[in-house]
Amino acid sequence: MEQIAERIRKFIEMESAGGLALGAAALLAFALSNSPLNPLYEGLLSHRVGFEIGAVALNKSLTHWINDGLMAIFFFLVGLEIKREAQQGELSTLRHAMLPVFAAAGGVLVPALIYVAINASDAGALRGWAIPAATDIAFSVAVLGLLGTRAPASLKVFLLAVAIIDDLVAIVIIALFYTSDLSAQALVLAGIACAGLFALNRARVTHLTPYAIVGAILWFCVLKSGVHATLAGVVTAFAVPLFGKSPLGRSPLHDTIHALHPFVAFVVLPVFAFANAGVSLAGVTPGSLANGIPLGVALGLILGKPIGVFAAAAIAVRLRIAQLPAGLGWRHIAGAACLCGIGFTMSLFIGSLAFDDAARINEVKLGVLAGSFMSALLGFGLLILASPSEHQRQAPAPMGQAKKTLS
Repeated sequence: MEQIAERIRKFIEMESAGGLALGAAALLAFALSNSPLNPLYEGLLSHRVGFEIGAVALNKSLTHWINDGLMAIFFFLVGLEIKREAQQGELSTLRHAMLPVFAAAGGVLVPALIYVAINASDAGALRGWAIPAATDIAFSVAVLGLLGTRAPASLKVFLLAVAIIDDLVAIVIIALFYTSDLSAQALVLAGIACAGLFALNRARVTHLTPYAIVGAILWFCVLKSGVHATLAGVVTAFAVPLFGKSPLGRSPLHDTIHALHPFVAFVVLPVFAFANAGVSLAGVTPGSLANGIPLGVALGLILGKPIGVFAAAAIAVRLRIAQLPAGLGWRHIAGAACLCGIGFTMSLFIGSLAFDDAARINEVKLGVLAGSFMSALLGFGLLILASPSEHQRQAPAPMGQAKKTLS
């Protein structure tokens, strides 16, 4: 149990520090987008980079390389965490999993419904229905980390479990709703690569290099197939063995998570934020948030997420399908539900898949940034009220209250 607690503590610390790096990169992108350096910023992101090796050729903008390539590493890490939690962690038993599963389901459904209700008259805008349904693990945990000892360990575990399930749902949504025209030939080759990964797992191969090579081949095939390439990272992750010993004497999956966390937290996600969080305020007025897309995204995150997470958790507890973790009250759940409205990374990513034109993508960014910022403030404020400081917990009760307690 102590080892599990220590693992969670280290994860929280990494995600908290990574969230600060993510925020710094987003602020830099925002500043550059609204400065005389904007043409240089836009030019850098649109610069095309490619290669050609025989019949294999790729030529994409830097933004596409980041969103299709670098983010595949992020999804690979997400896949590893999902597999670990499903087999060893908070999602490994039905009793532990039901509360975050219900909460995550409500946190996906209600924001999507709010977005659809606001944009019902615009068929093109409806492609963005999944944007407010996402939760950013790094940012939400970073805000929770600001509470220090005020935040119970069980609250951190609950928030992580909800966010991980949320990511799994986002992966399924991307696979089902955000794919382009499919290439049968590329899909067949991708299937062969998947079979190769399965064979490596069944053969109990613990060296990570073969998985990386086959995973890279799978990524290229999926990229050419029309399915979003980042899903190759998830499939590859599911093949990495959780049990058995790596050359370092530990589980291959745990070794990989340990090695990738710093790179994803301090390189992949900040680079993604730098490439995607630049919102130009030229021509933007306070009324711009009243447009369908930004309003649907912002209200989906600010209202939909907390309502969905809290209501679904309450229903699960009321029906005795689940129970509140030790040390948590409904104020804690309400605060965590608000933090789930910090959509940032995943919301921006889904927005980039939903729309092609720059104007709508800019509206998505505006809604995501406004919604995530307000969700962070609301969640932090509620949790401050819900969790007294160590000094307050140890302070002696007033005389009248003490007498009442003794009686």
